[in-house]
Amino acid sequence: MKSLQRESPYPMVPVTEAQQIIAAHSAPLPTEAISVLEAAGRVLAADVHSSEAMPDVAKSVVDGYALQASDGRAERRVLAEVVAGGSDTATVAAGTAVRIMTGAPLPDGADAVVMVEETEEQGGMLRVQRDIRSGQNIRTVGQDVGLHELIVPQGAVLGAAEVGLLAMVGITRVTVYRRPRVAIVSTGDEVIEPDAPRTRGEVRDSNRYALLAAIREAGGEPISLGIARDDEDVQRTALLRGFEQADVVLSSGGVSMGTRDLIKPLLAALGTIHFGRVLFKPGKPTTFATVDGKLAFGLPGFPASSLVSFEVFVRPALRRLQGDARPDRPRVQVALSEPIRPSPDRPEYQRIIVVWQDGQLVARSTGPQISSRLLSLRSANGLLIVPPGEAVFQPGATLDALLTGPLVTI
Repeated sequence: MKSLQRESPYPMVPVTEAQQIIAAHSAPLPTEAISVLEAAGRVLAADVHSSEAMPDVAKSVVDGYALQASDGRAERRVLAEVVAGGSDTATVAAGTAVRIMTGAPLPDGADAVVMVEETEEQGGMLRVQRDIRSGQNIRTVGQDVGLHELIVPQGAVLGAAEVGLLAMVGITRVTVYRRPRVAIVSTGDEVIEPDAPRTRGEVRDSNRYALLAAIREAGGEPISLGIARDDEDVQRTALLRGFEQADVVLSSGGVSMGTRDLIKPLLAALGTIHFGRVLFKPGKPTTFATVDGKLAFGLPGFPASSLVSFEVFVRPALRRLQGDARPDRPRVQVALSEPIRPSPDRPEYQRIIVVWQDGQLVARSTGPQISSRLLSLRSANGLLIVPPGEAVFQPGATLDALLTGPLVTI
């Protein structure tokens, strides 16, 4: 058992400095080639340009008649019909038209398409009921995608539209950054599995379960290392097992100043601690280290502190490891709907619900903000960044916030 220290050897670093330190050690992981069918949510590792124009020929965007606009409303003889994917061809000259379906190639000689609803055809003769302009209802060559056009840039997160674009230009395999493998261990003699019988004073392990879900939501591949009791050898073994299996190791608990808080000295012995405290609430003892080039985060044991610290420090690192060009949560200004009391000495990230109301973003608190109250994060879609001080922020005042989920509209 270590002796009780009265003062931490680690200075408190500001939030922005801590984030910069982490970012400097969070280079993207190696790449891998995967099927486009499995690429949703992955981050592209290289620019993708189109090798062809789309469409490759001019096409009709409606069902109607291809013709020459210069003929105006004069009657035209209908020569043929062309359909999308068909092999029939025709040439349009003055005084003629070709019946055409949506998506069919524009016949030679035609420079406009009139909708079938704006025409009348009888006995093979076409009457047009409205004026026509050249280029009407035509998809031009390269209108959707130009030849050699950049269609998806490096660092983009692949969603439904990006996957569709890749398929459109004939790409079925794509190079993406590997997902980070993230191992998580909970520490503490009082911590038990959620389904275990609980005796007085014991705590069910909500942190590991919540963090496993948060890792998965951030795009990582979570690895559970279970619970490590407050024993130096046990926790060292758990950490080493994590570094063998993962790119990032998270620990929950064991980073404060008690005699059973072993994570900081263990990380110091195994690697380099870059900071051991942050000027930040909740989560002051949050710790960041590297061990043989791998990242390690010592997160607080209180549930709300653990998840807020993950959001502010760990999640951006996991996104950077995946090559995400925009790893941070959106930062917005919100108007307060109620008084907000700041912490006197540290910036506080308070849990809020952000709504779109009367043309602006409005924030309301999720209730008591104590570090142990996981309920403060239920339904929260933002973290309000409250500067330290003594004066209460009144309703209507504006503060910065991180958006962590979809907006609520009322």
